[in-house]
Amino acid sequence: MRYGIISDIHGNLEALQTVLQSCHRQNVQNILCIGDIVGYGASPGECIAALKEAEAICVAGNHDWAVAARLDASYFSSDGKEAINWTRSKISIEDITLLSMLNLVCTSDEVMMVHSSPFQPEAFTYLTDVAKATKAFSALSHPVCFIGHTHVPRIFAKRDNNIVNTKTFEFEVHPDYQYIVNVGSVGQPRDGNPMASYGIYDSETQMIELKRVQYDIQTAQKKIVNAGLPEILAQRLMHGR
Repeated sequence: MRYGIISDIHGNLEALQTVLQSCHRQNVQNILCIGDIVGYGASPGECIAALKEAEAICVAGNHDWAVAARLDASYFSSDGKEAINWTRSKISIEDITLLSMLNLVCTSDEVMMVHSSPFQPEAFTYLTDVAKATKAFSALSHPVCFIGHTHVPRIFAKRDNNIVNTKTFEFEVHPDYQYIVNVGSVGQPRDGNPMASYGIYDSETQMIELKRVQYDIQTAQKKIVNAGLPEILAQRLMHGR
């Protein structure tokens, strides 16, 4: 089975469509979405519809639950709160219900998926270093766990009690290791590279690859500005920050 692993779409339809097309060209059979379908971008309803059409399996991100009023949005940035309120006013009741019903964790026979960390996923911790990864691995139920949330692609690998933050973005899963794979962000990358980020996992060959693809950033920016959302949300798309 070939999986397309996507996260942090954030209402960016142009990026999502491009990534889904790229997945199709690479014979991906199932789409797994690691949360934050909405927030920041100007096409939240369209992104939800696209994921429905793709029959994606999704978990909840903090923005998804905030829009659905399952999470207190008081700790969000001012731009984030404005985008959450705007999104809530623009999508349908059916879409809000869908977001509210998303679980924090999803597992299959092959992988685990959670937006932030398998350790206390409801806390939406940013998994940015080995210390936080140590707690995350303690809660891991599968050899491979896919995450998002930080908008930065990153891979942690654990063997025995040793954890490393590897820079290799294409590798074969080794049976003696566990992996936490952050696939980065489709709709708002923050690693200095504005191209949409996603992952592919082939369960037969046991290969994982993190990939980048260019999309129509200018159209996504125009939609944000025309919607009356904070302009910084449009500007950062060009810089990947």
